[in-house]
Amino acid sequence: MGKQTRNVFKRKFSKLMQKKLVMLFVAIVLAFGVLVGRITYINAASGDRYTKVVLDQQQYDSRTIPFRRGDIVDRNGTKIATSERVYNVILDVKVVTSKDDYVEPTIEVLKDCFGIEEEDVRKLIKDNPGSRYNILKKGIDYEKAKEFEKIDTDEKKYPDVKGIWLEEDYVRKYPYKTLASDVVGFTVDGNVGSNGIEASYNSILNGTDGREYGYFDDEASVERTVKEAEDGSTVVSTIDLQVQSIVEKHILEFNEKHKNEASEGEGSKNTAVIVMNPQNGEIIAEASYPNFDLNSPRDLTNYYSEESIDAMTDEEKLDKLNALWNNFCVSDTYEPGSTFKPFTISAGLETGILTGNESYTCGGMLHVGDHDIHCSNRDGHGTQTLKQSLENSCNVALMQIGAALGNEEFCKYQELFGFGTPTGIDLPGEETGLLYEPKNMDPASLATNAFGQNFNVTMTQMVSAFSSLINGGDYYKPHVVKQIQDENGNVTENKDPVLVKRTVSKETSELIKDYMLGVVQEGTGSSAAVEGYDIGGKTGTAEKQPRGNGKYLVSFIGYAPQDNPEVVVYVVVDEPNVASQASSSYATEMASKIMAEIFPYLGVTKAAAEAE
Repeated sequence: MGKQTRNVFKRKFSKLMQKKLVMLFVAIVLAFGVLVGRITYINAASGDRYTKVVLDQQQYDSRTIPFRRGDIVDRNGTKIATSERVYNVILDVKVVTSKDDYVEPTIEVLKDCFGIEEEDVRKLIKDNPGSRYNILKKGIDYEKAKEFEKIDTDEKKYPDVKGIWLEEDYVRKYPYKTLASDVVGFTVDGNVGSNGIEASYNSILNGTDGREYGYFDDEASVERTVKEAEDGSTVVSTIDLQVQSIVEKHILEFNEKHKNEASEGEGSKNTAVIVMNPQNGEIIAEASYPNFDLNSPRDLTNYYSEESIDAMTDEEKLDKLNALWNNFCVSDTYEPGSTFKPFTISAGLETGILTGNESYTCGGMLHVGDHDIHCSNRDGHGTQTLKQSLENSCNVALMQIGAALGNEEFCKYQELFGFGTPTGIDLPGEETGLLYEPKNMDPASLATNAFGQNFNVTMTQMVSAFSSLINGGDYYKPHVVKQIQDENGNVTENKDPVLVKRTVSKETSELIKDYMLGVVQEGTGSSAAVEGYDIGGKTGTAEKQPRGNGKYLVSFIGYAPQDNPEVVVYVVVDEPNVASQASSSYATEMASKIMAEIFPYLGVTKAAAEAE
């Protein structure tokens, strides 16, 4: 059978047939060669014309579809950063110049519809006659785009308007301008976040561009392929805009009151406030002075005269802008002063060197090592109980407590409270501060550290650690974002509170709260009181380096209610613009005004007698 098959194939493919097949193959190769030659000739002779036809179709029908950057909203859903659709005016010069009749009508429409100068368009046409993509104007709104659409589709009245098209885009807008500028941040070209939530959640806020493909003209139609853009996610912050606006109002009032014309309107070197929920680490408000308009973050005219700005070098302007954009609450370190004293006492209670029954004698000064270190009251406080030592902010008592703790235990508790390390807050630029190591701490350094001098902290560290003192000992990671939502408002991620560690026992927490209630009711923080609320807290007056220069940072950190605290308010005034800076009253009075407004709004529990 196999032999017969082979014979059949031999008969079928005779020599004559094989010769014919070879000739057919040669003919096909020759035809293909002619075709290639013809294509080469067309490309050389008329390629530009055919390329133009394709590009003319492509200019309208193959395009990038930009994504919409996600919104940033406050805890109640109010938009504080959003992206609005706009259009860029694009001119294809090669299309405009492809026929003389197109030039003048097109220039006229660009001028009348978009306000683009005729001279600029003519110069572009002259200098770049073959250019295909020229952005003439950015940020055209929807109404203007609709106006042009009518012109573009009116072939009777505008038959020779060619080469103009509108490219979809988005522009970032901040409806509340300066509000929460430190927390929100802003964007630069290319949807890149700079500062604040815009920077730390940049990848979540950003989406992915889409693309539309497909080419057709008036005579033929080709099905399009569209890859839709993926919009960015919405970031829900912990900020409450109402509380934020109250805080910023009082910061501004203080600085307006204490302006000094010689320093170009500064009422302080910096004034900053943090409002936090001590039960979960959520930051309800955060602000510092001066703030800036997020819609025009590079505008210095609100802070410096035109003459001053003109005299600045580019490097000096950049330094001024960086200072303006700096978030004091996260990125600046300072000596906390007496607001640190509750931590020293709490460490003593935790280690057992304090029981609460101690008393101290203050003569206004204590000799430590080779130094005479003075108390806040140079005449001396006399005999003080442990509670009175905190109420009256007695440095002498705190120095003795620090000595009893010793270097190792004191430094151990500084670290436990989170000082000297990042808090992990979800904002960029966090500083960590500078602490002594036990081996490098001499007796005088331990003494001054015990009452809050000679080491550095940040406001975020202070408010987070303080919250753990008053909530029973739970240290929560501070955060400014509570939720991520998709473009349809569906929750994709909850930023649940993160319990990092335990700092003190509930017993210590209750005792230190009792002492701090006394600070406001009977001690140095009396001007922070708000009628109807049991408020505890601590004042601070820190002398800045170099000592003796008359410059101080004053502060107050307080909370309410006394039982199960719901809100912490921390106020820092760095170098108030007054003759004598060494008074914490500048901070306590501001704190009182802020608390008097935000407590009713937040529904903070009133004192028992008032509630009845």
